[in-house]
Amino acid sequence: MRRLDKGAPLRAAIRAAGLDIPHLAARTKELDPTGKGLSPAYVGFIAGTGKSAREDCSERAAELIAQALGQEVDALFETVFLTIVKSTSPRRLEIDESGASASRKAAPLPEQLLDQRELSRFLRKSPSWIDAQIKAAKEAGRTWPGLHYVGRSRRFDPRAVLDGMRDQRTQVSA
Repeated sequence: MRRLDKGAPLRAAIRAAGLDIPHLAARTKELDPTGKGLSPAYVGFIAGTGKSAREDCSERAAELIAQALGQEVDALFETVFLTIVKSTSPRRLEIDESGASASRKAAPLPEQLLDQRELSRFLRKSPSWIDAQIKAAKEAGRTWPGLHYVGRSRRFDPRAVLDGMRDQRTQVSA
């Protein structure tokens, strides 16, 4: 879920309810069927305005906050659908018809490449998880599927990454 208008409706609802961040977090704990609720830090990230403020949160967090404030979820948050955008990398290699580039020989890159942050959002995994997977593949003497180096930066083909993860899952279960 993504907060509306950079969290302005959310902050207005918090003020209208006469709550602050710690009390809102405590209220989510009371309303959560599991009894866990949300931490004051997480609520602060969602409702905040500073550098550490988050635009996105989980559906569970959005529902707990809206319920604690007596609001509809749609009044404070919007549903986000993941879309893969075309890479804006300026370092695409131009490949001539023979397959050779001016600087080195390489296969053409896929049309859609993601950076590590975009891939972690796409997979719903942390960037450190991706680093660990790449390191494990390197130690096993193979390349992590979908990994491309564009200049000095890593880019990922999301479809190849998913295919590689599926293949790995079927090998483990077989």
